[in-house]
Amino acid sequence: MKITVVLDNCIAFGSKKSFRAEHGLSLLIQHAGLRWLMDAGQTDSAFYNLGLLGVTPGQLEGFIVSHGHYDHTGGLVAMLAQAGKTLPVYMAPGIFMRRYSRSGGVQRYIGVPYAREMLESMGADFCLVDQPRQLTEKLWISGPVLRQTSFETPDTGFVDETGAEDIVTDDMSLFYAGENGLTVITGCAHSGLINIIKYGLAVTGCKQLHGIIGGTHLGSASPERQDATLDALASFAPNFVAANHCTGFAMMTRLQAMFGEKFVPAFIGTVLEC
Repeated sequence: MKITVVLDNCIAFGSKKSFRAEHGLSLLIQHAGLRWLMDAGQTDSAFYNLGLLGVTPGQLEGFIVSHGHYDHTGGLVAMLAQAGKTLPVYMAPGIFMRRYSRSGGVQRYIGVPYAREMLESMGADFCLVDQPRQLTEKLWISGPVLRQTSFETPDTGFVDETGAEDIVTDDMSLFYAGENGLTVITGCAHSGLINIIKYGLAVTGCKQLHGIIGGTHLGSASPERQDATLDALASFAPNFVAANHCTGFAMMTRLQAMFGEKFVPAFIGTVLEC
């Protein structure tokens, strides 16, 4: 399997392509001669970058949406407009709920920026994933993740339209069961990185973790949760840790200090083969 970072907050050092960066995430997944796009960023930047990589939306098998936040879904419009065909969009229940961030008394809408009906009119065929679903023999969409650790408590500051806490139950990841073990591909890991790893091992039957790539949402986590997550991650002895997006620079430096050469800053243009 080959994973290419199409969009992230940062561009890989030394990149020779004129990529666009923004707060968001998009990953090109290639396996068994097929291509999927996991998330699409917040603007048309992911579409632009995909073109620089020599891939068009029409060459994709479909889209996987990790969760219903603007920085992972806003770019779907640009992708669908150029696809020229109907494409499946895999999503978990609740992705279109009205959701907000709340900080310092200010509330900001952070949900999917477009109506479902509009996206469907452009060729999106939404496929509900409410349990693990295989795309190929070795590649799985997690569906909603079982949350079992005591220290990975929900993020504070997210609410729904009623003001109730939003724990992002629609958060999904991808699991690849390769020869070297489990590769976990996350969007923001709102379910908790360790929860996701444990669930991936259970779903795929893999005995060991090969590595992770994607956002970890540890940048805004409490120091206690950060420490507990790093200790637990180290106990899996991964062969690589490729973090980006919502991980934050402070946490990325800690990951690099802990994992050394096994750490990869997964900025735009980064390619991993698992």
